[in-house]
This record gives sequence, C-alpha cells and structure tokens, in this order.
Amino acid sequence: MKAALLENPLIARVIKNSGYLFSATGITAVISMVQGILAARLLGVEGFGILGTITMFTSVVNKFASFRMGELVIKYVGQYTETEDTARASALFKAAAIAEMGASILAFILIWLLSPLAARYFGKDISLAHWFALYGLIVIANLIAESSTGLLQIFDRFRRMAALSVVQSLVTLAIITYVYIQQGGFAGVLAAYIAGKTIGALGLTIAAIIEATRRWGKGWWNTSLKVLRPQGRELAHFAISTNISASLSLINKDSELLWVSLLRNPLEAGYYKLALALANMAQMPVSPLPQATYPEISREVARKNWGNVRFILKRGSLLAGGYTLAISLGLLVLGRPLIRTLYTPEYLPAFPALLILLAGFLVANTFYWNRIALLAIGHPDFPAKVNMALAVMKVIGMLLLVPRFGFLASAALLAGSYLIGVTVSVIKFRLSLAKKEMV
Repeated sequence: MKAALLENPLIARVIKNSGYLFSATGITAVISMVQGILAARLLGVEGFGILGTITMFTSVVNKFASFRMGELVIKYVGQYTETEDTARASALFKAAAIAEMGASILAFILIWLLSPLAARYFGKDISLAHWFALYGLIVIANLIAESSTGLLQIFDRFRRMAALSVVQSLVTLAIITYVYIQQGGFAGVLAAYIAGKTIGALGLTIAAIIEATRRWGKGWWNTSLKVLRPQGRELAHFAISTNISASLSLINKDSELLWVSLLRNPLEAGYYKLALALANMAQMPVSPLPQATYPEISREVARKNWGNVRFILKRGSLLAGGYTLAISLGLLVLGRPLIRTLYTPEYLPAFPALLILLAGFLVANTFYWNRIALLAIGHPDFPAKVNMALAVMKVIGMLLLVPRFGFLASAALLAGSYLIGVTVSVIKFRLSLAKKEMV
C-alpha cells in the first residue's frame, strides 16, 4: 500500500509535506495536551471554560474580519508561478498582505470595543473585560500571518512552518509549567498563550518575507498593483467568497464555546472545551493534509490533469478516514480512564460530548479536502452557500436545544453540520469534476 502511494510523485510530495506538518502537529499535540492538563488542573472546570471562551472570542472576531488571504495566495501565486509571471506573483502577495493588515487592525479594534460585552455575556462577569482585550493583542502579531502561511505553502516550505509550530508550543508549555509550579493564576496561563502565539505568528511573517525576497528580489515590495487590474474582479470575487464562507463557518464550527457560554455558563464551556480538545486528537494527522494538498490540487487543476486530482483525493481519504476510525475506537474504550486520570474526575461529564463529536469528525476527516477541492476547481462561492444554509439551521438549533440540553446539544449540532456540509460539498465537487473531464 505504501509503495503504491509513493509511486505517484504528487502523492509522494503531499505525504512528504504532510509529514513535516504531521511531525510538528504530533509534537505540538502532545505539548498542547500537557498544556491543557496543567491549565485544567490549575484553573478548574469553570476557569478552564473562561480561558477557552476568551481565546475563541478573539479567534472568531479575527476570522470574521479576515479574507482568508492564505487561500488567495496559494491559488493565484501558484498560477502565476506556473507561468513564470513573477511580477503578478509578487504583486498578488503584496496586495494580500496589505488587505490582511487592514483586516487585522480592524479585528483588533473590534476586540477592544466588544470586550466589555464579551465579558458580560460570555464570561458572565464584567470584570473579565480586560482579559478579553489583552488577549486581542495576538491579532496584531498575526498582522500578515495568513498571507505568509500561503506563500510558504506554495513554495513547499513546510519544514520551516513545522519548526515554527514546535517552537511556539514549547514556549507556551514552558511558561505554563512555570505558572503551574508556582501555583500561579489565570493571568499567567493567559500570558503563556499570548507569548507562544506571538512568537509563532512573527516567525511565519519573517520566514515569508525572506522567501519572497529570495524568489523575487529585494525590490519585490515595489511591484505595482496595477498588473493585477485585468483580474481584479476575479480576485475580489474569490476573496469575498472565501470571507463569506469563513464568516459563516464561524457559526457552524468555530464558535462552539461562545454559544455554550452565552446560552448556558462557563462551567459547561469547560466540559465542552475538554471534549473538543480530546476530539481534536482525531484531527492531529489530518489537519496538515489540506495545507499540503491544496497547492498540489491547484497545480493539477491548472494543468487539467484530472486523473491526478482524483488520485490525490482518493488516497488522501483512505489515509485520513482510516486513522480517524482507529483513534475514535481508541477513545471510545479509553476516554473515561484518560479523563479521570489526567484531568481529574470532575471533568468526566465531557465524555458523552466527546463521543458525539467523534462521529462528526469521522466524516469531516475522511473528506477533509471537500472545501479546498471546490476552491481549486473554480467554485469558491459554493462553500459559502452551503455554510449559509447550515448557519441558519445551526442558529435555530442552538437557540432551541442548547438552553434545554446544554453542551451535548451543541456537540450534536456540530457533528450534524459536518455530516450535511461535507456530503453536499463532495457531491458538488464530483459533479463539477465530471463536467471538467468531459470538456
């Protein structure tokens, strides 16, 4: 099986690049798990829930303002690189970076303005407002992190990205360990997360600027944006579509703790945060695959090598689905003892939510490529339409079910949104690919 996979150079490259990221993801997952154990024991269930709510609030606001510039860079810098159009490639990265800077500054302002409301309605304590505002500083550190990540991906700098990820996690762990030994409090744990994420984001930015200079020369930043004018409408459509899709995804997938905190309380958010963290073990080797696969799919779509596109996606699904099934069965058997031993028995109510989430992750991971494949094949607006429909259903479900059934209802709604959204997207991609092949 392994030999067959590696016979295809595309799959070999995807596996190699995924391997760099997976190695980093594996290391960072272990580190993050230790971080989570220390933080959970130190803060208690409610404090752990507040920590998750603060970090997720900042992430949601940042993603709301974001235009997913990494995806724009991968698709179009990749295309321009294929045709050796260095002027447009450098101009596109410059435009993406400028747009992302503006979005990041806007996100930072929104976080500071909304922090009192966030503390009141999500944290259930207005005195937490300064913590919400303080954590918002990581948005400034991530000024052009998305664009930088996209550039490093398109030029296969996955090893560099992996190293930065590990460094970020080690810094966070070192500080949290010190805080734990000193029996510190909430401020120390939050400072650890801020320091780690700041170092990781700045590292990505510096690495991308170095790579851009190496590829396009020292004067690449002076490239005129006018060279992009003929494709201006297409670029704007792609950026807006991915932004809408990402914004709607905030409701469907990326704001779980906020809903639970708003409609229930930080205690249940603490249980749910742990369930999400353990369920993410199923995504550990899968999460790097979209980053490694998207550049390869984009290149093959540009070359109209439809057979290679199918081959990459089929093999990717076999690998991702097989792993997820195995880890899900493992957590089914060992989940309770794991929670009881590592996190203390007070976190055991998180276990049922973990099982519900794993059912959704099994589908989402098996077809991890559903969104990036649609972007590559020229349907950036379809994920937005799917997310719009799911968002409406999810909001209605949240308002009706979470106040009554708590975080278990939130877990069920998340798993259901994965099942519906992925299924519809995969069907759309298969139909679109079939049409492309007939041309």
